[in-house]
Amino acid sequence: MEPRTEKGEETENVKITSQLLKAKTGEFDLESILLLKLRGLGIADLGCLGECAGLEWLDLSGNAIVHLGPLSSLKALAVLNVSSNRISSLEPLAGCENLQSLNAAGNLLSSLQQLQCLAGLRHLESLRFSDPVGRLSNPLCGGAGYRTAMAEMLPGVKVIDGERVSGRGSELYQLCKDIDSSLKRFHGTGTGELSGLSKPWVEEGYWDVRPARRSSIVEEAYKQFNEALQECRDLSKRADDTISQAERALSARSDSSSFVF
Repeated sequence: MEPRTEKGEETENVKITSQLLKAKTGEFDLESILLLKLRGLGIADLGCLGECAGLEWLDLSGNAIVHLGPLSSLKALAVLNVSSNRISSLEPLAGCENLQSLNAAGNLLSSLQQLQCLAGLRHLESLRFSDPVGRLSNPLCGGAGYRTAMAEMLPGVKVIDGERVSGRGSELYQLCKDIDSSLKRFHGTGTGELSGLSKPWVEEGYWDVRPARRSSIVEEAYKQFNEALQECRDLSKRADDTISQAERALSARSDSSSFVF
């Protein structure tokens, strides 16, 4: 099956070019791009993506990517989604020194040794190589206790495949898992009517770590929010003034037409 764009158009062997990036973002200076969503476009070649030096959030999911080479120069990159591609090596990500969250579910990563390149990423807190909801995985996920081994290899990581393995909330998460296991055993003792009714304790992604630092993306969003809030306050004040004027006008008209009996 050929890759499709979000609009359903068939594409293949797409290469990222400056023209494509400018068309997608409206930015003419590639270094000014902070957030980039290139999902499901049939991309096979990352092309000039490495020139986006200021990029902090990148979604390349659902493409045909094999090599991540150009990403090695993205020093500011904090959040990366390369799920559902054809990636068998994460080596270039060793250069993404500010990477905090990586989703690489649905690729061709076959062994834990291939993750050793991530050991030097001091800010890395969240990893995903398996996504049961999207039915995405990697060959390495089939190994017994691979999450435990991964946690030992990358002790700074707090969330693996959506499960908090360390830090605040990990004990609560483990408690929820223990209760779920108990319920499953209970369902197997003959209470078939309860089977299948258990649901996740929280929504998917609830325990995922969000980037801790205040990036320029957040700052810009905060600035825009404050501007919108101030505009609402100005409109509210103008509305109050208009209402007051209308009340005074009505009051004056009422006084002029009143009668005393």
